Amino acid sequence: MGNAPSASYSLTMRVQIANKPGMLGKVTSAIGEAGGDIGAIDLVEAGSQFITRDISCNASDEGHGQRITAAVKAVDGVTVKNVSDRTFLMHLGGKIEVNGKVSVKTRDDLSMAYTPGVARVCMAIHHDPEKAYTLTIKGNTVAVVTDGTAVLGLGDIGPSGAQPVMEGKALIFKNFAGVDAFPICLNTKNVDEIVTIVKAIAPVFGGINLEDISAPRCFEIEERLQKDLDIPVFHDDQHGTAVVVLAALTNALKVVKKKLEDVTIVFTGAGASGIATAKLLMKAGAKHIIGCDRAGTIYKGRTENMNSMKQWFAENTNAKGLKGSAGDALAGADVFIGLSGPGVVSLKDIQKMSRDPIVFAMANPTPEIQPEEAGAHVRVMATGRSDYANQINNSCCFPGFFRGMLDVRASRVNDEMKLAAAYALANIVAPGELSEEYITPSMFDPRVVAAVSQAVADAAVKTGVARRKPRA
Repeated sequence: MGNAPSASYSLTMRVQIANKPGMLGKVTSAIGEAGGDIGAIDLVEAGSQFITRDISCNASDEGHGQRITAAVKAVDGVTVKNVSDRTFLMHLGGKIEVNGKVSVKTRDDLSMAYTPGVARVCMAIHHDPEKAYTLTIKGNTVAVVTDGTAVLGLGDIGPSGAQPVMEGKALIFKNFAGVDAFPICLNTKNVDEIVTIVKAIAPVFGGINLEDISAPRCFEIEERLQKDLDIPVFHDDQHGTAVVVLAALTNALKVVKKKLEDVTIVFTGAGASGIATAKLLMKAGAKHIIGCDRAGTIYKGRTENMNSMKQWFAENTNAKGLKGSAGDALAGADVFIGLSGPGVVSLKDIQKMSRDPIVFAMANPTPEIQPEEAGAHVRVMATGRSDYANQINNSCCFPGFFRGMLDVRASRVNDEMKLAAAYALANIVAPGELSEEYITPSMFDPRVVAAVSQAVADAAVKTGVARRKPRA
């Protein structure tokens, strides 16, 4: 089953249409028959012979966009003058920029913002390094660091290929939480080099957001940096995912009236996000977790297709040593959490689950099982996509999480902060609002950043990793 049309594959066609009655209707009908989802129609120029219009529409992928364009070109009396990909247009020149906060219009301005006045500020920080938090951008600035080895579902596409994602992350940081973030895309895959580089640039930043670094290297990079730096190091693919999954699961369990400690949870995908999510669920009280990969369940003593991450699953989950496929593991299970790839489980597998099953199929862009296929057979269905109900999205976590850490000048990330963030997210959905279709708030809900940041700041203070109390 193909993806539904969405703005991620949107195009604008500039079309010259013969100025005759009914012609615009023929164009829109052609787009509709080709499966396009029409958005804006704007008049560009009206003449006696022709009318030029810009017609925007959503497609399901690039090939679909080409078929829509071909359908419009086939209409008699219509010429397609130009086709623009709206997503590419949004990225022209990059998505972020640096702006000055003070104006420099006079000699006095220059002498205070730069030399000679700046020297006094430099020496103040030299004598008291903590002043960097108030006298430079450090207190509100995050480095978004990647080596481009595990970008989205695209894999190892390198640092330049990764930059649009990191710019997008920086844009979300600023728009949602007022945090200044900058993309740092490193042209090395060497763990020692990455650690050395990030440590060397760390003085500018109040926090480090690691992103899209392949496992198991990401674990070592994160651990070494957090050990050596006095600012928080947060790997969003691990910890952001864990927080938003725990938040959504907390509410989904309320809907089906089950307890976390009682339910059996089956994971597909035993990578960085799978381990981090399983660990946080266990911290929250989960007792019955089974991890699966393409070779089936992961159990103690399994030797084929193993690595350090799967070894953790083998030693810490699947207490009964269940063997077989992911489908076998799902028989009688209460919760499915997919952090793997499309088509990993079938409807037959889902139908074997316990009463009121909860299915989180979060592979992007194509879920492990499509909501259209599984929806009628499960009680709560969630994905990572924005075009279905219950989108589980890291963007609900990381802006507020860093806002809270920066507000109290936290020195590190800990489990208490993650748990606090997850429960704060879950609690945004009031008991009267909670339903099968609404278990987690939208990233556009203005309460999200405020709730998560406050919870993280409070937890940082309580656990002794804050260097100052949060603002009232």
